[in-house]
Amino acid sequence: MDQTKEVFTIADRSYRLVVNPNEKEIFEEAVRQINLHIKKYAEHYAYNDRQDLLSMVALQYSVESLHLKKSQKELALNNNLTEELLLNIEKILDEVL
Repeated sequence: MDQTKEVFTIADRSYRLVVNPNEKEIFEEAVRQINLHIKKYAEHYAYNDRQDLLSMVALQYSVESLHLKKSQKELALNNNLTEELLLNIEKILDEVL
């Protein structure tokens, strides 16, 4: 797939990245979200420079990512338990019928 060079601006700095065209919208939305969070942190907290704000945004996204991974693991475990239960029920029904 052809890749294109795109320029994205995060915290008033421009970054040239090579992206797949079908992912450009995702990158644009990610940049928009990051800049939005930076703005919110800047409005509500004291900071020395933009690095402080970027660090807080990185921490926020890392925590959200870890919560999501934990939820996915729990869901996979529940799915496995449900599948095992259904197989046991099927086995019992086969024995009864």
